[in-house]
Amino acid sequence: MSKDSALVLLSGGQDSTVCLYWALQHFSGVEAICFRYGQRHEIEVEIAQKIATQAHVPFRVIDAGMIGALNDNALTNHSIEVDKAKNQEFPPNTFVPGRNLLFISIAAIVAREKKIFDLVTGVSQTDFSGYPDCRDSFICSLNETLNLTFDEQFVIHTPLMWKDKQAVWQLAAELGIFELVKNETITCYNGIPASGCGECPACLLRQRGLEQYTVSVHHNSYNY
Repeated sequence: MSKDSALVLLSGGQDSTVCLYWALQHFSGVEAICFRYGQRHEIEVEIAQKIATQAHVPFRVIDAGMIGALNDNALTNHSIEVDKAKNQEFPPNTFVPGRNLLFISIAAIVAREKKIFDLVTGVSQTDFSGYPDCRDSFICSLNETLNLTFDEQFVIHTPLMWKDKQAVWQLAAELGIFELVKNETITCYNGIPASGCGECPACLLRQRGLEQYTVSVHHNSYNY
């Protein structure tokens, strides 16, 4: 595999799909990896596979079921109702402790075997929903840890780190995948593709960003 290659963590959602197509513009070779961990919206694995196939990108699913058994959260314990309102003092109950730490570390192991040292993930500190493992400080720390662990020079790319959802929609449009992201990705924690359930925090965040983007496009068109 060329040094100019990347492995994308692809969940089938808005952010990771945008990152996949961002990677296709920045690397000559792109592969994708997805995780099955007992998530209530497990349909995301099937959707990620479909998106990767459409993009002609090699795709691999990793079983990470152990993470769902290590703690109680609304994504892996289906008896817990997903929070509809955000508590400012604590992460939402959809936070899966250690998920990004585990997923990115596994991705690095897989990538190293292929001589790939560029990893791409869709985490964002701007719209991180209170998840501590979406912050830039965490990614920088993990990047250093991976390099020390493997004695390699990995680079974790986070194209969306400083973008809110409006800006992510804008990037999707610039990449020519606006309709793909709008109609074929899954963000909903309750497993409903496209616009989703309209009630869970992920859907609300996605919809608010789309509305803001639509207003900005109309405003810019009017000004012209």
